[in-house]
Amino acid sequence: MVCASLRPVSRPLNFEIALGVPVVVALILVVLELTTLDMDLARLFYSAAEGGFIGRHSFFLEDILHDRAKQMVIVFCILAVAGFIASFFVDRLKPFKRELGCLVLSLALATAFVTPLKAVTAVQCPWSLKEFGGKETYSELLSPRPATDKPGRCWPGGHAATGFTLFALFFVLRDRRPRLARQSLVFAFALGTVFSVGRMMQGAHFFSHNVWTAVFCWLICLGCYYFVLYRPAAMADRAALNQPANA
Repeated sequence: MVCASLRPVSRPLNFEIALGVPVVVALILVVLELTTLDMDLARLFYSAAEGGFIGRHSFFLEDILHDRAKQMVIVFCILAVAGFIASFFVDRLKPFKRELGCLVLSLALATAFVTPLKAVTAVQCPWSLKEFGGKETYSELLSPRPATDKPGRCWPGGHAATGFTLFALFFVLRDRRPRLARQSLVFAFALGTVFSVGRMMQGAHFFSHNVWTAVFCWLICLGCYYFVLYRPAAMADRAALNQPANA
């Protein structure tokens, strides 16, 4: 039987930073809705003379950075689920059952929220707007949507979530392998950023769409970690006191 004491005590986590930074970023994004930043950045990737967004028909951006990269992350998610299931039967994996469960839960929630929000918010993609050769009318995130036969499905950024969902690795690893956790955090942020810029170049998303996605993914992964894995020293001490002597 695997002893509960094998579960590591959580490293100190500053919730004022972990929660405060994304909340501040979200507030900044709300304020930025009053500016033309999204439009200005989108125009950097648009050329009417070249027929639209510079990456719209890019083989690399669409086939490699979008389709193939997404498939690789899906494969990783499948392996995570397989690892979690195996942790119920394989002795070497049993001590990591909670971590694997937290990883699967985080990956699932950090991708599942995207489609429902797209349907509810009905935000148009840049490539659909009149300013960029489309037929739809631009509206801010918190504004009413203009009447249309084709509601948008572009907020938040789905492909960005494919990268930012890997924030889950940071939280799953932080108590056992802190150095690897930090490397995973950098990797997840970099991957999500690359995916975000790629979709911006294609006209699929505005800048703010992807930043909102990063905020949501971080908060979801943080919440899963807190409720599933977080075990500060005080909690561990109480568990040790209540543990039977022959456990």
